[in-house]
Amino acid sequence: MKDDRGKYYYPFPQNKQVRMYVQEEGEEVLFRLWHSGDPGLWDKHGWIPYEAIKQAEAMYDREKNFKPNQAYDLEIARAVLKEDS
Repeated sequence: MKDDRGKYYYPFPQNKQVRMYVQEEGEEVLFRLWHSGDPGLWDKHGWIPYEAIKQAEAMYDREKNFKPNQAYDLEIARAVLKEDS
């Protein structure tokens, strides 16, 4: 999917208020989260390289509901980036 911010997917398909935008910079895939209920989120958090996400994943408490590997999905991101290429 694509809009004026760029290409995106729904990291939590049941929640259409959250979008994960993706772009490529050279060989690297970058992610940026947008949430309709938090308009400032887009401005507060810039583009994050996938490598940084992998490094930060170890810091997340597995007991929590947020799973970075679900939200920041490299395979889905690559598929989205290939659309309309």
